[in-house]
Amino acid sequence: MPLTEVSEEVREALAAHRPVVALESTIIAHGLPRPRNLTVALELEGCVRSNGAVPATIAVLDGRVRIGLERRQLERIAEDAGVRKLGRRDLAPALAQRVSGATTVSATAFLAARAGIRVFATGGIGGVHREWTHEQDESADLRVLAETGITVVCAGVKSVLDVPATLQRLETLGVGVVGYRTDRFPGFYLTSSGESVDWTAHSPEEVAEMIRAREALGPPESALIVALPVPESEQLAPELHDRVLGEALDECRERGITGQSVTPFLLESLTRRTGGASLEANVAAVRGNARLAARVAAAL
Repeated sequence: MPLTEVSEEVREALAAHRPVVALESTIIAHGLPRPRNLTVALELEGCVRSNGAVPATIAVLDGRVRIGLERRQLERIAEDAGVRKLGRRDLAPALAQRVSGATTVSATAFLAARAGIRVFATGGIGGVHREWTHEQDESADLRVLAETGITVVCAGVKSVLDVPATLQRLETLGVGVVGYRTDRFPGFYLTSSGESVDWTAHSPEEVAEMIRAREALGPPESALIVALPVPESEQLAPELHDRVLGEALDECRERGITGQSVTPFLLESLTRRTGGASLEANVAAVRGNARLAARVAAAL
C-alpha cells in the first residue's frame, strides 16, 4: 500500500492470520480532553490486547498513513493541537501536503479494510443529521460503510442525530445492522434509542459466522454494524439526556448554527450541561466495543 506504514506487530499478526482490531484516532485528538485522551487511548489498546487481539490504531503522520501506532505516536496524536480531523475525502490532500491528522470512522474503516483488517471498534458512527429535509446533511460514514467490507462494533449512532432516518438510510445502502444481545438499537450515550433491529447475535462466534457468510457472498462489499449497548449502569440518565439535548437544540436554533457545525456544538453542549457525564458514557461505550471487537476478531 503506497504512502502507508504498517507497524511490525500489526504486519506480523496479519501475515500469520492472528486477530487484529482497528481503532480510530479522532477520539484521541478531538473527542476527549487532554490528558484524559492519551489515558483512554492506551486503555482501549489494552482492552483489545486483554481480549485476544492486536490493536491497530490508525492515523496520518507527516503525510503517511500509520496502521498501528507506537507509544510516542499515540502521544503525538493526543498532545499536538495542530493534528487535523481527517475523513475519507481528506486523505489524498493530507498525504499530498504531508500533514498529520486523526482519522474519523470513514477514514479508519477505509484504511483498515485496505490493510486487510476485518474488525473495527469505535464509539458511535455518524448518520443522518436532524433537519435533514432542510439541510440534506448526512455523515460521510454512511457512504463509506456502504462500500467497505468491514465489521464495525459500535454503540449505535450519536444520539444528537436522527436515529430513525439513519437506520432507514443504512437499509437503503445495504449496510447490515445486528444488535449484540439486544433487539433494540443502542442510543450511544443510552442503552436504547427506542428503535428496533431486525437481527440479534448472542456471541462473538455468532457474529463471526455472519462475517464469514457476508464475505462468502462476495461483492459488492458493504459493512456489517454490530451494535453493542452501553450497560444501563454506565449510560447517561435518559431524562437528563433528553432535557439537555432539547436545551442544546433550542440554543442551536436561536444562534443560527447549521450544517457541519451542529453536531460538534451539540456534543460539546451535552458534555458541558451534564457535567461530563456524557463523556463518561462515551468512554464506557467505546471500552465495551473494543472488548467485543477483539473477541469477534479472535473468533474469526
